[in-house]
Order: sequence, then structure tokens, then C-alpha cells
Amino acid sequence: MTHQPTEAPQFYLTAPAPCPYLPGRLERKVFTHLVGDRAAALNDILTQGGFRRSQNIAYRPACDGCRSCISVRTVVDDFRMTDSMKRVAKRNRDLVGSPTSPTPSSDQYSLFRRYLDARHSEGGMADMSVLDYAMMVGESYVTTNVYEYRFRGPDTAINGRGEGPLVATALTDVLADGLSMVYSFYDPEMDERSLGTFMILDHIQRARKLGLPYVYLGYWVEGSRKMDYKRRFKPQEHLMARGWLRVD
Repeated sequence: MTHQPTEAPQFYLTAPAPCPYLPGRLERKVFTHLVGDRAAALNDILTQGGFRRSQNIAYRPACDGCRSCISVRTVVDDFRMTDSMKRVAKRNRDLVGSPTSPTPSSDQYSLFRRYLDARHSEGGMADMSVLDYAMMVGESYVTTNVYEYRFRGPDTAINGRGEGPLVATALTDVLADGLSMVYSFYDPEMDERSLGTFMILDHIQRARKLGLPYVYLGYWVEGSRKMDYKRRFKPQEHLMARGWLRVD
């Protein structure tokens, strides 16, 4: 059961800025701080209400006249892989993900940097330094894991960890009702493996083993090509004005 935080959070509104998803539009966000003993409980409540976490901030869009950003979560127990997803899982069966504490490493930042340079060189995160990355991973008052994906080795069956170079990474919050994928990145030279899809499939499997009903995928934005992949992981629920609506 989620415990209620003892103090009411204070919410703030950002100034308008160019929308990163829909050209020609402006975005605003409402946000609050996730700090202290109340952070984990507050993160649970806010995530269920459509917020996302970044470091010690929880935010959601609050744009004038636009409701295009829709919170999406996959229904774990009813999820079934499509044929293409099965091929992705098979293609990556030589990889293993290991949960670690939210401690940044040089391996992670090197992979993160290569991913940004190849995929998001003009995005809002393109100029993130080592310190910025360290804050993204380590500045958290909530239950968070970093999943590191490497190739299976001779000792993997014993210690559960992969070996060799870091292939993919996911920063994930553990909530009362699911896993929330805060941010993930992977080797941009391994496009044929569909590592983004693989990490989501892996998280769905992990949530199922933990008895958690949902995997939170963040926002889906109709009309934004880079967000369209999230619709594939069905059945899912979309947060609408009347609450979470199931989409099969």
C-alpha cells in the first residue's frame, strides 16, 4: 500500500519553452521537489497521476490548449509479445541485465555520450557533462536501480552478471505498483538488436516476477515519431481526464 506523504508538496510552473515533440508549439511544466523521507511515497502518487521524475524533480506537462502528452503504462499480466518482439528477445538472448545501485560510472557516461551524439545531438540533453550525468543518476531520494546490460559470460549462471563492454543501461524507479523507466540508452552501433525494445521487454518480465502490475513508459505523443514505439507494448493504459483507460 502506498503511504501518504506527511506534508503537502509545493508545485511550481515553468516559463514557456519550445516543445521538443511537436514543432511550432510551446510547452510548460508543473513540477515539485522529491526530497526527504516523503520522496518515495510522493513519487508513487505523482507517477500514478501522470508525473515523471528527473533527478529530485517530479514534473508533468501543463501546456495551454494542448493535451497531446499522454502517460502510458503497460499491463504486465496481460502483455503478450508480438512475433517481432519475440525475434528481438531471441536476438538478444546473449545479453543479461544486472541491477546496480544508482551510482554513475565512466562506462555508463561513455555509452550515454555516444548514444546522445548519434541519436539526440540536437536535443535538450546534448550538452550534458559528466557532472550532469552523475546528478541524473545519483541525485535521487526514491528507490532507483540502474540496470546494466552486458554479454553473458562463463560465470553468469553463478553471479547473474554479464561480462565485457556495457551495451545498454536503464535508470528505473521501483514503485509500489510497477517499474518506471526514467531513462534508457544503448550502443548506437547495435541498431540491428533493437536494444530499446529489448530493455522494455526485460522490464516487463522483471515486473512480472516481482508481482508488479505495470511498467510505466512515460509520455506518448500522437504525431511524434520518436514516441510512437510506446504504443506497441499492449495492452496498456492511458491516463485520460477520467482516469486510466485501457487500450488493447
